[in-house]
Amino acid sequence: MTGENAKKLCILGTRGIPARHGGFETFAEHLSIYLVKRGWTICVYCQGENGGPSLRNQRTVWNGVNLITIYPFTTGALSTIEFDIRSMLHCLESKQKLLVLGYNTAFLLILAKIFRRFVAINMDGIEWKRPKWSKPAKAWLYMNERLGVHLGDRVVADHPAISKYLQSICRRSIDMIPYGAEEVVAADETILGRIGGEPHNYFLCIGRIEPENSILEIVKAYCLTARKEKLIILGDLSKASAAYRESVIRAANGRVLFPGAIYDKEVVRTLRKLALCYVHGHQVGGTNPSLVESLAAARPVLAHRNKFNVWTAGSRQFYFDSVESCAAAMTDISRNGEATSVAAAAALEQFRQHFTWEIVLRAYEDILYDAPL
Repeated sequence: MTGENAKKLCILGTRGIPARHGGFETFAEHLSIYLVKRGWTICVYCQGENGGPSLRNQRTVWNGVNLITIYPFTTGALSTIEFDIRSMLHCLESKQKLLVLGYNTAFLLILAKIFRRFVAINMDGIEWKRPKWSKPAKAWLYMNERLGVHLGDRVVADHPAISKYLQSICRRSIDMIPYGAEEVVAADETILGRIGGEPHNYFLCIGRIEPENSILEIVKAYCLTARKEKLIILGDLSKASAAYRESVIRAANGRVLFPGAIYDKEVVRTLRKLALCYVHGHQVGGTNPSLVESLAAARPVLAHRNKFNVWTAGSRQFYFDSVESCAAAMTDISRNGEATSVAAAAALEQFRQHFTWEIVLRAYEDILYDAPL
C-alpha cells in the first residue's frame, strides 16, 4: 500500500515516551520522531502509574506523536500484562499498523490476526533462558516467544545470532535490524566531580547488578591488583538479590564507586565519553543498547567474550572470559596507550558503519511502509 494511508502506526510494548527507562523506550522515541518528520501518524501507548490521576486513558501530543497513557488497576507484573491487554484492545478500534516491541505478551497478537491488522514484532533477546526467571516465568516467556515468532507478519531480530535462533523455530525470513545510538561528541567534565571520577582515569560499567552481567567478576578483576584508575558501576544495588549484593560489596575496595542507577542522559553520555574504558559484562542477549552507546562515545570496550558482544563491538576491542583475563585486560588498557587509541578509533568506526539511528530507523520504515494497512 502506498500514499498517506500507508503511514499510520501504533507502537506497543514499552513503558512509553519520552524515554526514561531502557533501550526499547529510547528506540520508540527516536523512531516516533523520525517517522512523524516523514509524514507518518504515530501513536505510542504509555504505562501510567498505578492509581494515577485518571482511570481513563489520557491523550496528549508530544513532538507530534500521539501519546495514550493507560493507568493500570493492578500492580507489579500483572500491571504490565493489564497495560498490554488494554493497549491492544484500544489500538484495534482504529485501522493502523502495529509495531510491538518485545514478546512478553505476544498472545495478544491473536487479536491482531482476528482484526486483520499488520503486526511487526521486535523479538528482543532469548528472555526465557535467563537464569533470573522462575520456572513459571520461563514457561510464560517461552510460550509467548513461540506465539510472537509465528504470529508476527514481520519478525525483527536485533542481532544475527537471535535471527538464526528464531529461524530455527519458525523456518521463515527474519529481518535483522540492530539497535542504534547517537554519536557522543562532547562531555561536561564538571559532572565527574559530583561522582568522584577524573577524565580518562576510570573504568565504567553500566548494567543491572546480577550474575548474568558479570558484575562480581568485574569487581574481583579490578581489585586483583592496585590500580590508579577507579571503577564506576552504574546500577541499582538495592534491586540485586541480597546474597549477590553482599558478594559484590565484599569484593569491592574503596576505589570502586557505586553511584546507583543514573537515568540523566547527559550525565551518562559524559561518563561514557570520559571513561578510560567501558567494561561490558553482559553474557546473554542480542545487540545490547549500552554496548552500542559506548561505541558511539568512541571509547575502548572490554567485554565478556560471547557471540553477542563480539559481533556488536568488533574484533578490535578487548575481551575476557574469566576474572583473571579481565584483570589482565584492565592492566593492558591502563598501560598500553597505543592499543587503547586503536580500540577507541575502531569503536567509532564500528558504530558509524552499523549502528547510527539513520541506518536503523530507515530500515524499520522500509518494512513498515509497504505493509498492508
